[in-house]
Amino acid sequence: MNMPATKIEVETATPAAIAAPVVTMTPKRPPRAEAYARMARETAVRVIPPLVVIALLTLVWELVCRRAGSALPPPSRVFKDTKELILDPFFDHGGIDKGLFWHLSASLQRVALGYSLSAVAGIALGVLVGQSVWAMRGLDPLFQVLRTIPPLAWLPLSLAAFRDGQPSAIFVIFITSIWPIIINTAVGIRNIPQDYRNVAAVVQLNPLEFFSKIMIPAAAPYIFTGLRIGIGLSWLAIVAAEMLIGGVGIGFFIWDAWNSSHISEIILALFYVGIVGFVLDRLIAGLGKFVTRGTAQN
Repeated sequence: MNMPATKIEVETATPAAIAAPVVTMTPKRPPRAEAYARMARETAVRVIPPLVVIALLTLVWELVCRRAGSALPPPSRVFKDTKELILDPFFDHGGIDKGLFWHLSASLQRVALGYSLSAVAGIALGVLVGQSVWAMRGLDPLFQVLRTIPPLAWLPLSLAAFRDGQPSAIFVIFITSIWPIIINTAVGIRNIPQDYRNVAAVVQLNPLEFFSKIMIPAAAPYIFTGLRIGIGLSWLAIVAAEMLIGGVGIGFFIWDAWNSSHISEIILALFYVGIVGFVLDRLIAGLGKFVTRGTAQN
C-alpha cells in the first residue's frame, strides 16, 4: 500500500505533470486627469513664453507712443480706431469698401493660384536640374541670376505683358516663389544616396517607378523646405504687388489706409498679414512633416 502511494507522489511531482501558469503584465494606463495635466503643461511651455514677450512689447509700445508728439498711435488707440473693423470683418458696402476678411480672401486666392503653379513648375524643373548634369550646367546659372531680381521689378513687365492687374499679381507670386523650390528640389535630387540608385538598377525600375518610389520620397525633406520658403515669399510678394495694382486685397487696403492717413488701420492690417503668413507657414510645415514622417525641417 505504501509503494503505490509513493509512486503516485513521485509522478505528480514531476515537472511534466505540472503546467506553470503564464502571467502577462499589461501596462497600466495613466489616468485621464494625468494625461490632461501633461497636455496642459506641454501647451503652457509653448504658449506662455511668446505671450509674455508679446505683453512686454505691447507695454513698451504703449508707454513710448503715449507721449505727446509721438508719430505712431499706442495699442489702446489702435484698438479704439479699428474696433469696427475688428468686430465686423465681413461687411461689404460694394467696390473696395469691404471688411478685412474679403481683402485677405482676395489676396489668399491670388497666392493659392500663383503658388500652386510655382510648386508644380519648381518641382519639375528642380528634378530636371538635379537629375541631369547638362540641365544643371545650362539652367542653374540662369536661375541664380533671375532669383536675385526683386519681386516688384517684375511687376511693370507683367503689366505690359498681361495688361491686367490680376494675372500680373499672380505672375509676380509665381516668379518670386519658384526659385527656392527649384534650388531645394535640385539639391535633394543630387543628394539621393547612391545605394538607392543601385537598388533601383538591380530591381530594374523604369523611370516612372524610380521617380515615384525612390526620387520623390528621398528628396521630399528638401522639397518641403523649398515649399516653406516659397509660401513665405508668395505672401510677401502679393502684399507688395497689391499696393500697386489696386483692387481688393490686403496690400491695397494698407496703401489706401496710408493715403487716408489711417495709421491705426495699417497697424491692424499688418497684424493680420503676420498671422496669416504664420498660419500658411505652419500648414506647409505640417504637411511636410506628415508626408516625410518627421524628416522635414521644422
